[in-house]
Amino acid sequence: MAVQSPENKLWWNEPIGRAEMAWITIAFLWGLIMFGAMIYWHIEGEQNLSNEAYRIKPEVFAAKAEDMVAKYTVRDEGDTGIPVVHPPPGSDVYLISRLWEWWPILELEKDQSYRLHLSSMDWQHGFSLQPTNINIQVHPNYDLVLTMTPNETGEFGIVCNEFCGVGHHTMLGKIYVVDK
Repeated sequence: MAVQSPENKLWWNEPIGRAEMAWITIAFLWGLIMFGAMIYWHIEGEQNLSNEAYRIKPEVFAAKAEDMVAKYTVRDEGDTGIPVVHPPPGSDVYLISRLWEWWPILELEKDQSYRLHLSSMDWQHGFSLQPTNINIQVHPNYDLVLTMTPNETGEFGIVCNEFCGVGHHTMLGKIYVVDK
């Protein structure tokens, strides 16, 4: 409700003032510039994840992950007993999210490319790779495929950043990146 009613009840038929038209023009042009910047950054930004995703049954995805673990396990991780898998460069690598874990732990080689497959066995989870800025939603019944080439060694944490229940705060995983 305005402080004072407009003199003409059909205010939308009134001419637009010069100052108001200038601000409308500036806002419109800025919107066009930002829209163009988003398109440019998507093409030239070299930060965009692939958008490759396929429908898959959880049991089929789990079988692929278990097959990879059977072939490439190098050790178990301390107290947890979660297998650490070192697949060959260029291979398909499977990472399962389920209440409340990421399985298995991956050990990848620096400067080598891998096709990382992500899927959930139960609920929607969030894949956040720390300290990098990768944040992906992981859904059941979908195989999300990312091509990744780690460029620095170290231990990287995986955090579920989509609330998935009472044990959500314990849903942590790891990716080790090692020199060849």
